Amino acid sequence: MTARKIVVALGGNAILAKDASAAAQQRALRETARYLVKFIQQGDSLIISHGNGPQVGNLLLQQAAGSSPDNPEMPLDTAVAMTQGSIGYWLQNAMAAELTALGLEIDVATVVTQVVVDENDPAFESPTKPIGPFYNSEEITTIKSANPDFHFVEDAGRGYRRVVPSPRPVDVVEAGAVNQLVNAGVIPIATGGGGVPVVRRGHELIGCEAVIDKDFASEKLAERVGADQLIILTAVDHVYVNFNTPEQQQLTTTSVDELQQYIADGQFAAGSMLPKVEAAIEFVTHRPEGQAVITSLSNLGNFIENGSGTIISTVSTESNIL
Repeated sequence: MTARKIVVALGGNAILAKDASAAAQQRALRETARYLVKFIQQGDSLIISHGNGPQVGNLLLQQAAGSSPDNPEMPLDTAVAMTQGSIGYWLQNAMAAELTALGLEIDVATVVTQVVVDENDPAFESPTKPIGPFYNSEEITTIKSANPDFHFVEDAGRGYRRVVPSPRPVDVVEAGAVNQLVNAGVIPIATGGGGVPVVRRGHELIGCEAVIDKDFASEKLAERVGADQLIILTAVDHVYVNFNTPEQQQLTTTSVDELQQYIADGQFAAGSMLPKVEAAIEFVTHRPEGQAVITSLSNLGNFIENGSGTIISTVSTESNIL
């Protein structure tokens, strides 16, 4: 089998369940690493990306609780960079342990990755991504007086949460560095948490208060490094149509045209499966010779051995629903 360049985008369940302690997250990543090394064993070049939603939310809570004039909380772009570093540290150690146990001497390195967004993206005019803690109305008044640019929304009767823009990624600044690492035989961990959102102003990259969807950022990375395959991991083994109904059916192989019709029919939930499907469509559209896969972490072995999962390509297929 010819070696392939594969980007694997880890979902939140690969890192954090109910226990938010460092030890629990390190244990979860050790289990995740056991699945990921299977790609190395079959001779593929691997690039790993991951989410950071719970981790950056917890960090913002910790910062808010301890913020003072002498020790102020950090801005959101810096918090994303901080969690890229912490999760990358845990993951590269977990991968190194699994590789060493298999007798493989392969380096793993975390790249603090900046992802360029367009400052004219309409998302900046309509913040929608909730982050951080819940506040009551009195707390909101105090916070807004100190931060007049902050936006808040009421969240299902539980209080108010700050919302930030979620612009689409335009470019991955360190894509070239990631490719150099791959070419040198290193396994890079990149675009953690969707990457640090930055805008270009002249010769500078300026961090902004935003959160980039990690599936779109992973797609942009896969596109920029010329990956052969983008694998997006989620909680289910396949993409489904008529999900959670008696007519539920799983997609095994499908095409861009078919998925776009399912999107038009409202088949995929906006906050969960839709961005994964849209990212998969973008990847195979920009890399027609490539392939996108949506499946679960626990199904990775079955995918590697039997091709089990939802496989997306640019061509139509005859039998794609089970």
